[in-house]
Amino acid sequence: MPAAATTAPASQTLSRGIRILEVLADARGPLSIDDLAERLGVHRSVAYRLLRTLEDHGLVIRDTAGRVQLGARLAALAAGVAHDLQAEALPELTALANELGMTCFLAVRDHDECVTLASVEPRHAVASVAQRPGTRHPVTRGAPGKAILSLLAEASWPADVSAVLADEVRDAAARGYATSHDEVIPTLRAVAVPLALRGREPAALAVVYVASSHDDAEIAARLRSSAAAIREALGG
Repeated sequence: MPAAATTAPASQTLSRGIRILEVLADARGPLSIDDLAERLGVHRSVAYRLLRTLEDHGLVIRDTAGRVQLGARLAALAAGVAHDLQAEALPELTALANELGMTCFLAVRDHDECVTLASVEPRHAVASVAQRPGTRHPVTRGAPGKAILSLLAEASWPADVSAVLADEVRDAAARGYATSHDEVIPTLRAVAVPLALRGREPAALAVVYVASSHDDAEIAARLRSSAAAIREALGG
């Protein structure tokens, strides 16, 4: 039997299993097996078999009503991603969050997407914005995406970068920080600075908030200070 014929089903199964994890992460709450099957476009029995495997590995769990949600094992796996970068970034993110009263996070490039790797909410804020690790959106949207694009040669930008966005990224590169408003989540603002680390994908330090007494340049200056500290700690 040709190699392609023997490997294709396994690849499809793996892809569907990963898609289940992505759907559950985006849902932010438990889903029924029927819901998952519908979102994956597969029969309920297929979704059930996939879930049993994920459940055996602790990647998903089911509540007493049979609804499915992400399991604690995923947190352990996520903690191992760029562990040294997360370890150096978290104290800086914590200090920033509490000083500015904003949710602060570290975002990294994943192909044409921007993914939150670590996030800290302010300790004493009356209201703060949740930015969960694993959250992703196109790198062409939002302040962190623009900051990341500012580190790349224009030939490496996604094909759908508009002329307006290209100008915004060039401006961000010139001034050292990017801003956005209503681009990823309605009503929310963000400021981000690029974080270039030797041997790693482009990254950004960012804050997200509804309103603040701090202006963009002030926020960016504080973010740049933390980015410099992280680069120094990681030797690059």
